[in-house]
Amino acid sequence: MSEFAWPLESPPPEEVRQSWPKTVAALPAGTHVTGHVIGRQRFGVFVQIKGHANAVGLAEVRGNMPHHMELPQLGAEVGGWVVDHADHNHQVKIRLDEWTADPAGR
Repeated sequence: MSEFAWPLESPPPEEVRQSWPKTVAALPAGTHVTGHVIGRQRFGVFVQIKGHANAVGLAEVRGNMPHHMELPQLGAEVGGWVVDHADHNHQVKIRLDEWTADPAGR
């Protein structure tokens, strides 16, 4: 298996699209979410958000992940904060907890 993978477990696109207004209302910016990594790409990780079957989050590397850190592995449980919504592709933009608190002080 490749180090990088597209989400295989994501909800059907039509269900994500139909649920989008409810997803945005339920997960406004500033909401803390948890879930598990369902896909990895060089630009970030896709997260199935717990408690919201049709909500897919994207934690992007650019400007968010400290240089010394690595992407979480497929299946990893993660938490983070909703920072935005991408209406064009129905993704909840997330900044992962592990990217905001740097125990090494860097």
